[in-house]
Amino acid sequence: MASPNLIASVKKHEGFRSKPYVDTTGNITVGWGRNLDANPLSPEEAELLFENDLLRAVDGAEKFVSNFGELDEVRQSTLIEMCFNLGLKKLTGFKKFKAAVEAKDFPEAYTQMLDSLWAKQVGYRSQVLAYQMLTGEWAP
Repeated sequence: MASPNLIASVKKHEGFRSKPYVDTTGNITVGWGRNLDANPLSPEEAELLFENDLLRAVDGAEKFVSNFGELDEVRQSTLIEMCFNLGLKKLTGFKKFKAAVEAKDFPEAYTQMLDSLWAKQVGYRSQVLAYQMLTGEWAP
């Protein structure tokens, strides 16, 4: 492994960027000088990012509705997937949907899911997730 001094020097000179940017030679770069054009993410690196994102979605879904723990696994998973896709900030905009889930009015939650811009944007995914919210069963 590289020495701590080398690591500190490289990080100092590269600088950290949390979002991708185009470097001085035109390459898409992120982090501490990670050239994504020459060195794209490996499946293992992408898996680590995915796991962290999924944990954030679980946390967001738990915060989104007050009765998250009372819901069955399928409905919890549906909320988590919506939070993964939308992010908690955008999911909180689904006020009628949230009220329906908290009232366990799953036909209304289904309607609110499909009557949204999100449903138009994600197409079939919204139909699958709305079915799961309505029935409490995994979509076929």
